[in-house]
Order: sequence, then structure tokens, then C-alpha cells
Amino acid sequence: MLKKNTQSEADWTPSSAISGDEVRYSFAAQKLRDYFLLFKFRLSVTVVFSSVIAFCIAAPKVYFIEVLYMFLGGFLITAGANAFNQVLEKDYDKLMKRTQNRPLAAGRMNMPEAILVAGLCGVAGVVMLWLCFNTLAAMLGAVSLLSYAFVYTPMKRISPFAVMVGAVPGALPPLIGWVCATGTIGFGAVIITAIQFFWQFPHFWAIAWMGQDDYKKAGFKLLPSSGGQDRHTAILSIFYILVLIAVSAVPLISGMTGSISGVVILLAGFAFLFQAYRLFQTCEMKEARSMMFGSIVYLPVVLIALLTGSNS
Repeated sequence: MLKKNTQSEADWTPSSAISGDEVRYSFAAQKLRDYFLLFKFRLSVTVVFSSVIAFCIAAPKVYFIEVLYMFLGGFLITAGANAFNQVLEKDYDKLMKRTQNRPLAAGRMNMPEAILVAGLCGVAGVVMLWLCFNTLAAMLGAVSLLSYAFVYTPMKRISPFAVMVGAVPGALPPLIGWVCATGTIGFGAVIITAIQFFWQFPHFWAIAWMGQDDYKKAGFKLLPSSGGQDRHTAILSIFYILVLIAVSAVPLISGMTGSISGVVILLAGFAFLFQAYRLFQTCEMKEARSMMFGSIVYLPVVLIALLTGSNS
């Protein structure tokens, strides 16, 4: 005898309809996550932050719409550079635990799509700076993208000098922000750019120290010492932080910023120096991690201090 089906016809929904919606939603969500990874979204936003600060320091009057245009242009350039970086390093990303889940390395995105998106972002960002601001800002944006993607990226497997090369495009965002505001490269622009340039050495060496095992798998030569995680690397970090402290004292000495902001900047520098000294003493991973987090805190503190000091 057949059992009576108690489920009404109205309550029954084909499983294929549900799974189809779920698949479409899942695909869209994964695609969005993949673009976030391709663009290194958080890193890109952090990089453009320094452009915004420099723009606000240099601009005679700050308008929200101009800040938005500059942020979008700078973000598109940075996102394009990061995407090209992953295009060129797809096979190496597969070898490292920290990068295996990137969309190209994991096979979730094909090369033509990534190259097209990277190119569109880069061109759109440069054109946006040109149309909304000036030719010099657009040229600096193009130099930043091309030098990062096509000079620094391949050099990482050739020589530790790659860090020096990569520090150039890494220091250009505040210069671009200043030029967007004024159309010229002023004294303040040089100082902020120099601060960001010298900051990158201890910052990146701390990251490379922590990821040395992974970087070796891909053949990346990023630590300055042939011994890798040793005191020579720590000494060089101390040297660059000392140079950084000297450069960061210039805004106070020159009157570019007020005394309170100047003291904050110097204290941040000496705190950073102490972390590098601790790494020199111990050569332990926890001290490298501490220096890395210290570097992440240092730059926004200095930039915000410069901004508030310039308006005081």
C-alpha cells in the first residue's frame, strides 16, 4: 500500500532552482573575493592613504570630490600594479604557502582576464590623474606602475637590490598626492617621499625575515645578508631607521610642522629603532614580528602627525 504524501504541491520547490541561485551567488561572491586578492585591496588602500595625506597637506583648500578623484586614480594604479605583479609571479605564488590561494596561483582566474583587468585599471588610473589633475601626476603614476610591475617584480629573483628598486615606486604615492594638489614638486613633497622611501627598508626586511622560508621556495632574494636572518640584516635595519629619524626631523627643524607633531614623529622613530635593536640582540622571529608591526604603526602615525602639525 502506498503511503500518502503529506507535503503539499505548493510547498515543494525543485532543488535545481535553489542550487542554481546558490551557485550564482557563490560564483559572484568568489569572483569578488578573487578581485580583492588580485588587487591586494587592503595594501592598495594603505598605499593610497599616504597620497591622500600628502594631498591634504599641500592643497590650499581641500575639497572632498578632489580627494575622492585622487584616491580612485591612485587606487586603480596601485591595483593594476599589484595585479601585474601576480600575473608575472603566478608560478612562484604556487610554491609559497602565503600566496597559494591567490586567484591565478589557485587556478580560479585565467591569465587573459587578469592581464585585461590589470591593464584597464592601470590605464584608467593614469588617465584619471591626467584629466582630473595634471600631466606630471599622471606621469608619476605611470612610472610607479611600470617600475613596480616590470622592474621590481622580476628583480626579486635576481638580487636583494630589488628592495632598493621597489622602494622607488613605493615612495611615489605621497609625491603623487602633493603634485595632484599643487602641480609641482615642493620641499614638503621631497621630505614626505624621503620618509616613505627610507621607511620601506626595515619594514620590508622584517616581512622578509618572517617569510624567509617561503621566499626561498620561490627563489626570491629579499634579505640584504647572504646569511638571511642574521645580525647583518638587523644592523642594516638600524642604519636605515637612523637615516629615517634624521629625515623625519627636517619638518620640525624647517618649520614644516609644529613642535608637538615633531616630537611625536621623533618618538615614533626612536620606538621603531628600539625594535630593530632588539632584533639585533636576539635575531629571533618574535622580534622581527614586533618590528614589522611597529613599522605598520609608524608610518600612519608620522603622516597624521605631519597633517595635524601643518594645520596647527
